[in-house]
Amino acid sequence: MTVFRCANCQQPVTSEVVPGDPARGPERPPNHEVVPPRVALGTFKTNFDGTLLIFHPDDVPGTALHSDQRRISGCCGLAGQDGPNLVCARCGVEVATKESDCWTENFVALMAAAVTDVSERAPSN
Repeated sequence: MTVFRCANCQQPVTSEVVPGDPARGPERPPNHEVVPPRVALGTFKTNFDGTLLIFHPDDVPGTALHSDQRRISGCCGLAGQDGPNLVCARCGVEVATKESDCWTENFVALMAAAVTDVSERAPSN
């Protein structure tokens, strides 16, 4: 298991997660509904160039919405088109962009440069 922490203050920003594969959800629902999350709960996926880590929206409890209202636009959720919209809940450093609007995918993209990862070992018997 891995926990990702803010590189600035070392506050955990994710739950315990393991590498996984992106989920392919059903076709886009009608009538401004949000699609199912792009990755399964408890998993993450690295993007093609290693600069982003893709998470289920519920796997980033150590984050908070950006204080700049221009960053949190959207009609049914967060559009994610105006720069990072999630910050570390402890120190306020920008760490991720959440997309959860009716016309976008549904995921959180953590900036790899903004976090450090700590592998958690299972206790030995």
